[in-house]
Amino acid sequence: MAEQHFSALSRKERLKNMTETHLDVLVIGGGITGAGITLDATARGLNTACIEMQDFAAGTSSRSTKLVHGGLRYLEQFEIKLVAEVGRERAIVYENAPHVTEPEWMLLPIVKGGNLGKTSTSFGLQVYDRLAQVNKHERRYMLNKKRTMEKEPLLREENLLGGGVYVEYRTDDARLTLEAMKKAVELGADAVNYAKATDLLYDNGKLVGVEVKDLINNETHRIYADHVVNAAGPWVDTLRKVDGSNKGKLLHHTKGIHLVFDLSRFPLRQATYFDAPDGRMIFAIPRGNKAYVGTTDTDYGANLEEPRVSREDRDYILEVTNYEFPTLKLKAEDVESSWSGIRPLIQEEGKSASEISRKDEIFISDSGLISIAGGKLTGYRKMAERIVDVVVDKMNIHAPCPTQDIRLSGGEVGGSSGYETFAVKEAYRGEALGMTRDETEDLFRFYGANGLKMLELLEENLEEAKNSGMPLKLAARLLYALEYEMAVTPLDFLNRRTAFLFFDMPELKRWKEPVTAFMKKSLNWSEEETKAYTEELESEIAYATKPYEDVEDQQAREKQAN
Repeated sequence: MAEQHFSALSRKERLKNMTETHLDVLVIGGGITGAGITLDATARGLNTACIEMQDFAAGTSSRSTKLVHGGLRYLEQFEIKLVAEVGRERAIVYENAPHVTEPEWMLLPIVKGGNLGKTSTSFGLQVYDRLAQVNKHERRYMLNKKRTMEKEPLLREENLLGGGVYVEYRTDDARLTLEAMKKAVELGADAVNYAKATDLLYDNGKLVGVEVKDLINNETHRIYADHVVNAAGPWVDTLRKVDGSNKGKLLHHTKGIHLVFDLSRFPLRQATYFDAPDGRMIFAIPRGNKAYVGTTDTDYGANLEEPRVSREDRDYILEVTNYEFPTLKLKAEDVESSWSGIRPLIQEEGKSASEISRKDEIFISDSGLISIAGGKLTGYRKMAERIVDVVVDKMNIHAPCPTQDIRLSGGEVGGSSGYETFAVKEAYRGEALGMTRDETEDLFRFYGANGLKMLELLEENLEEAKNSGMPLKLAARLLYALEYEMAVTPLDFLNRRTAFLFFDMPELKRWKEPVTAFMKKSLNWSEEETKAYTEELESEIAYATKPYEDVEDQQAREKQAN
């Protein structure tokens, strides 16, 4: 392959570089918060690196409701500052990455006996728009019952009074994380996935570095930095415990789950945010030729690395969805895929999982460990700004945050207004390589300006791509993921690089074998490594398509039969 960039083959070299360089900042955690901090610190001129023990965005940052939203329900909790900040951030995220973020008009049905009435909904949405400084053409409007049913004919008509419509932003959370991390790397940061912080290093009680294990080849490294930032999401308290500073406010883990249906079975026209009969708020959102519904918000105390959907989780979402859309009569076999994610919230006594604030908080220990927990996907840039402000203050330097105006990787398409024009204008480039114009336009819409790098890479490796057993558009994506997105395993590619695991299970099953074969050849896997990665992918397919109890029952039966 061509010159290495942010390549899967460059991991070892990047880790070695981290050990040989005294860093200003080492970030632990490659989710959206860690990626944002790595980008902000690098953009301010700090020598920065990031390590992630799984794949980038493998935890919470690929398992959200996939909305860059302002948190309308937080108005009910009087979180005025939080709503204002993240509401304004939506537009910034959109302008900096229009290829992974888009406006989504959201319908809020108003029902007799529901949480909100017509007047309070209208007022709440108006306040929301003002706090978030929403553009005039995107401000809320109200509907009567007839027009609400026209917007979404599947809705339960009984007790329906009308609806409110307002703008949120839909995103691909994993790709948003990747584009932020890739931009940090473009600006000079080092970042490596599958690199686990196993211990903290001290000198006279002060934190000076981290011991890191490369989980791909089992090598151990010591990385030294003047400032270590703990942005490990659900594992923040795990590192604080190692540091001896896990006291005061602690994390409270809650679990959210989502189910995915094909539009042929759930022909949802309109993104909808509705009251479940028990008072919880649920999203139903169309995406491509799928619709997904979630989320629950329940206390969680099990495995942090592998949160799973239970039968109870699945049945709850099916029940509330069938209640709100009564003609569907969805069954368990209609679930095409699913996911479960953990929210690392700050513990608040006496509050239920859904009532706990989504505000972020920073903790600085006596040793110097800087930890950040809580927060929302939407507010990642401001969370990063606050952390790096702490760092530059400690360094006694003046370096203001520049990220409001930094386009994420692939976002150099002329802003939101130029994005569609860019995709259409550049689409001819793929035709010369054997793809259709529509296929190429789709690639540019998905990858933004990085579609140009992808087509260059495809041209350089055209024969290899043609002989891969995959369509050219898929081979191009895999080449790019290996060379520019540090995809290490088939699951990295088929989940976090393409979203196939959640939103295109038929395509995943169709192409998983040629994808694995291509990666085996490109990354020089042994038979043992290939088997392990194949088993990992098959396991995740099983857990995405069935509740964990069904998967484990099947595994027990197979074990008994053998």
